[in-house]
Amino acid sequence: MRKTVVGIIPARYKSTRFPGKPLVKLLGKPMILWVAELSAKALGRKNVFIATEDLRIKNVVEEAGFNVVLTSDKHLTGTDRLSEVARKVSADIYINIQGDEPTINPHVIQLVVNSKLKNPEFIINAMSLLNSLESPENINIPKVITNENNELVYMSRLPIPGYKNVKNKPKYYYKQVCIYAFSKYQLIKFGKFGRKSILETSEDIEILRFLELGYKIKMLEVEGNSYAVDVEEDISIVENRLRKIHV
Repeated sequence: MRKTVVGIIPARYKSTRFPGKPLVKLLGKPMILWVAELSAKALGRKNVFIATEDLRIKNVVEEAGFNVVLTSDKHLTGTDRLSEVARKVSADIYINIQGDEPTINPHVIQLVVNSKLKNPEFIINAMSLLNSLESPENINIPKVITNENNELVYMSRLPIPGYKNVKNKPKYYYKQVCIYAFSKYQLIKFGKFGRKSILETSEDIEILRFLELGYKIKMLEVEGNSYAVDVEEDISIVENRLRKIHV
């Protein structure tokens, strides 16, 4: 039986660092629409949903012809928001696509879908090698360690794996790429936990809640060339990237 797959883009207006970020204009178009249109290339427009707590975002995406799910403004994380969507939108697989990455490659979205289809019992998360400009010491970059089957062992803002002897220093490091695949049950179980787990709180990495709930997470290596808008200073960088892609 063919599995139904939907892409969910959490879009929170009340961001602490950058209020209204989903609606910031990049080359004249709201960022959320860049992400929605790229997601539609991978999944089809009817299978893309924007999850938001704000009517301003709702109006913009509906005018562009995309589905919207209004959610609570009390959610602790984007995945908690997805948990609410999973109760309202029926599907076999839910793809979490970040609303602040307007250069996401649709091919990467499809790779995550394919991995979930092959590994239905796993949660799927993407990862990529740190590039030459990224330091393992940067606490803004979650670093990933896996076992030899690419199953997540741990994720940390510290440089992991560590080493006792300098000759065993890792030759490279992996970072998390924030695109995920879940089943309905996995998302609902996450939301029912009702709080951030201990490790999740310490690291401020929400996927650690799944580890603490006992789920296996398959890490999928992808090219890490997507650019995110975290703060206003990122806008010009991302616009330059968009010009190169869409020239």
